[in-house]
Amino acid sequence: MKARVLTYLLIFSVLLLIFQYVNSKNIIDKYEKDIKGFKNTIEEQSTTISQLEEQNFELGYFNIEGNDNALDYFIAQGYNADELITAITDGLYNMNDYKGDDHPIVPFVSLTGSKLLINKIRILNHRWIVANFTDGEYWGEIFVTYDIDENNNLKYKLVEYFMYPKIN
Repeated sequence: MKARVLTYLLIFSVLLLIFQYVNSKNIIDKYEKDIKGFKNTIEEQSTTISQLEEQNFELGYFNIEGNDNALDYFIAQGYNADELITAITDGLYNMNDYKGDDHPIVPFVSLTGSKLLINKIRILNHRWIVANFTDGEYWGEIFVTYDIDENNNLKYKLVEYFMYPKIN
């Protein structure tokens, strides 16, 4: 009887070891598969990040924040560049608060009855600005130069403009 119990214990132990081995192998295989998947995902995301960083660098090229020469020009003139950039942007956005049909700098009249508004502004350097405008249905862009007069007032001058044709 003792031999039978030992035989059953031995068989049970072998089965338990086989179960443990198979289970552990499955877990390790799953982890290895997951790790490979994560490595591929990380590699793809690293590539995407590199492409986006390069694209961001290219997009920021014509932007005053990345233009050290323009910022140095402001500093040499005795201005705080950050405050001046904010004032330039605010000055154009404040032109959206106008009475009547004629926008102070946009040379078009709204075709929908609503006001023309400047939406987005990009200060290119210490002299040039590009902005877009809309009345909610029609869109256009303007190219503006700016200067600071002897009284530290900002002066804007419209140089070029266009409105996109409406596509139905």
